[in-house]
Amino acid sequence: MNKVTQLQKSRLFEGLLPEEIEMLADLTQHRVVPPGELIFEQGDIGDCLYLLVAGSVEVLQQGADNSPHLIARLDAPSFFGEMSLVDKEFRSASIRTTAEAELLCLSNENLHSFARIYRNGFTLVVINIARVLSARLRETNQKLIAIS
Repeated sequence: MNKVTQLQKSRLFEGLLPEEIEMLADLTQHRVVPPGELIFEQGDIGDCLYLLVAGSVEVLQQGADNSPHLIARLDAPSFFGEMSLVDKEFRSASIRTTAEAELLCLSNENLHSFARIYRNGFTLVVINIARVLSARLRETNQKLIAIS
């Protein structure tokens, strides 16, 4: 798998220079997760965001009845786990694979290493995260309106 090519497909890295993408590719860790496995659980400490390069996952949140509720399904080239890097809080949901998932993990430490060298690139990554979070919030708002 060519990490650079996979990063270029993601909205997370839109607008970055080739050398910035290459550094991020070097900083990411490749991981393959079989179907039906948890990548992380709600309440875990988050230290990494994941780029889904192949496969699919479901976002689950524990309800008042302690059973998991499906919040969303994500397919490649989506990313997830970014909230805990932004707000340094515990994971707000669990992520489980629905098919074998191929992931690239970018740790908080590695993202900050990138920021020390490429400030503008880091700013673009943060803006891209904000754009996706904003789109997800708008979608959630529309779902809530439809329920009302």
